[in-house]
Amino acid sequence: MRYTYTQSLQTICCLLLLTASITVAGEAADTGRKTAAGRTQLVLLGTGNPQPDPDRSGPSMAVVVNGTAYLVDFGPGVVRRAAAAFRDKGVQSMDPMAIRIAFLTHLHSDHTAGYPDLILTPWVMGRRDPLRVYGPKGTRSMTDHVLAAYAEDIRIRTEGMERIPPESLQVQVQEIRAGLVYRDENVRVTAFPTKHGDWKESYGYRFDTADRSIVITGDTTPTQATIDACNGCDILVHEAMTEKFLARPGRPNPQRFDIKAYAAKYHTTTTQLAALASKAKPGLLVLVHNPITLKPVASRPLASTPQDLLDEIQAAGYNGKVVVGRDLDIY
Repeated sequence: MRYTYTQSLQTICCLLLLTASITVAGEAADTGRKTAAGRTQLVLLGTGNPQPDPDRSGPSMAVVVNGTAYLVDFGPGVVRRAAAAFRDKGVQSMDPMAIRIAFLTHLHSDHTAGYPDLILTPWVMGRRDPLRVYGPKGTRSMTDHVLAAYAEDIRIRTEGMERIPPESLQVQVQEIRAGLVYRDENVRVTAFPTKHGDWKESYGYRFDTADRSIVITGDTTPTQATIDACNGCDILVHEAMTEKFLARPGRPNPQRFDIKAYAAKYHTTTTQLAALASKAKPGLLVLVHNPITLKPVASRPLASTPQDLLDEIQAAGYNGKVVVGRDLDIY
């Protein structure tokens, strides 16, 4: 269904020499320009979590195929990170005005706070094609309310000096269920159910292209559905909480809820992920949405680090290729 302004107001990095060095903590992906060697890229736009970390934007990434970007989630900073991938990394399809298709894993605020930005900023700067969004139940209502919240801004931009055609602001929403949710000449996108605490609906996505298979889970506890969706996939993108984070004293938790109980219901630990990945057998495991710091340990001596993630995964028995994802890494 289409939602317009008037209606709503009411590798290419070639897998980066995947040698033993790929397991070094914090090792960045090769950010070389697109080559003829491969057509599908995974671009990490935001690898953070709700913590407002200046070094890591909110959860968001894109699968890029033959010059078309397919966005997954839109956390805080998504549009500017996309612009950085376009300007600094040479990924032409990450020009924010070129993003047309997006998928949403679930409706948590850290995965959706960039939604107004994704809808409005490219439109203000010249996007005239519809933005197509696929997500769980509730995505349509969220879209309506975003547009309603910005009604006066939209009115000024369409009726004032800018004279942007009002019909050009279009968001086409499709609320999905598990199964094939999207297909075009570049990609098949299959949604599978995940388990994320009290959310009734949350999904991961498998992208199948001519040369690669990429599975992006979003936030989830370990599930057989994830193992089945990957099943030897080229890349598995998964969250991981360090055991160090769960065990250390003085963790930031102003709400004073039981962090271990919360993690057990909503998230995946490094130990659990090691067991899951050993069964899923991805060619490359990319760790995101983790409670780590990229700053020197001296500034936060109790904080988990990228090396902690890698050490814990390997200590738990996972021997596959694994990297800690950073914003603007390309695989």
